[in-house]
Amino acid sequence: MGFDDVYVADSKTEAVPIWCCCKSDDLTAIPGLPDQADAWLKAHDFKATAGHHLVVPHNDGSGIAGVIFGLGDGSEGRPSGPSALLIGQLPRALPAGIYKLAMPIEDAVLGAIAWGLGAYNFVKYKSKDATKSCRLVLPEDVDATEVRSVVEAVWLGRNLINTPACDLGPAELEEAVRVLAKHHGAKVTAIVGDDLVAQNFPMIHAVGRASDRPPRLIDLRWKPKGQNSKLKTVTLVGKGICFDTGGLDLKLAAGMILMKKDMGGAAAVLALGHMIMAQKLPVTLRILIPAADNNVSANAFRPGDVLTSRTGMTVEIGNTDAEGRLVLADALALADLEAPDTLISMATLTGAARVALGPDLPGFFTNDDALAGAVTKTGFTIGDPVWRLPLWTDYDRTLKSSVADMNNISSGPFAGAITAALFLQRFVKKAHRFAHVDLYGWRPAAAPLGIKGGEPHAARALYTCLKQEVGT
Repeated sequence: MGFDDVYVADSKTEAVPIWCCCKSDDLTAIPGLPDQADAWLKAHDFKATAGHHLVVPHNDGSGIAGVIFGLGDGSEGRPSGPSALLIGQLPRALPAGIYKLAMPIEDAVLGAIAWGLGAYNFVKYKSKDATKSCRLVLPEDVDATEVRSVVEAVWLGRNLINTPACDLGPAELEEAVRVLAKHHGAKVTAIVGDDLVAQNFPMIHAVGRASDRPPRLIDLRWKPKGQNSKLKTVTLVGKGICFDTGGLDLKLAAGMILMKKDMGGAAAVLALGHMIMAQKLPVTLRILIPAADNNVSANAFRPGDVLTSRTGMTVEIGNTDAEGRLVLADALALADLEAPDTLISMATLTGAARVALGPDLPGFFTNDDALAGAVTKTGFTIGDPVWRLPLWTDYDRTLKSSVADMNNISSGPFAGAITAALFLQRFVKKAHRFAHVDLYGWRPAAAPLGIKGGEPHAARALYTCLKQEVGT
């Protein structure tokens, strides 16, 4: 499925109208509504409740005259935001055809993006593709290039997360980065296998050495062409654990079933990077992905081992299932050397964040109050919410180790997401501002903006804020 399978760019294309209405609107006064529609509305007791739709036939019953779609009071989007986001459920609910928004809505761009996100389907492993062809005519006042960049970026992230680990290991993840880089004219390098030790990335190597698929650090760099002035630097670091058994602290079966999504942080930074590069934001972009499998083998790292990080700080292993923060630490230490203006890590890092906030709401940590406010406000507005959690420094003491500089897990059962973020922050010294997103990377049930499956949470919110900051 591609962008042109979901949208029609020519606004003059003949299409079935979608009338978006609020509960307070007079539904019988909709322009273009068939004469007998009043009786049809009454027969179905249609009230324009948020997310409800009604297909209206022509007077002679010959076909669809249009679709009335309820926006409720206009502020009932899921998981947050305006009701226009509910438009995302229509491509899966309507008969195949070409449709258009026949009435103005408050945010036509957001409605168009919602349509594309809702139209997504993952059929790579299906013997038969039952996807319907429901296409939306893009309104004239909508920037098709931005809609394309956002929708395709989210699709990219979803595809990567949904692909099972048998077909997406560290090498395949690197190839996905190279394909993206080629599309945007970016450059990619990778440090693979034992070269990680030689080039001082010992914790990435330790986590991935038990797998027959060599670990690696993938490094993408991009700068918009023709930009000669000094640009703000944005560095994104995404956890790329392609499958996580838990290592020697082995997960139970129920905890392992979704571990193909443990590279959700990598998928999210690639989705965010795609938006940045596609829209040519005036920033210098770097993406770092430490990619590995956390497997069980004779040479797997053990509980009680002490690892030396890239910075020289030593880490006692309290639990091998807390491996994501280890690979991120080495990558963050490298990123921090350049003192980027903005340094963001994204990872499916802790179950504690899910216990606190559930699957829809990533935990957001930052040392910059203005950034926290902007991302939180924006995320709720566009249906890509985050919730700020504190970098509560007093909890830093729970990472103490009696034999090393620190432990990779807290000494107690509390505040697991916060202590994980504090662990990462220890490896960031020079960056002007640092943020960390602890995301689930998965939608456990179908919702207006997508089917059950992988989701690069917070990528849209971060992109929108970065775009606003650089003034494009």
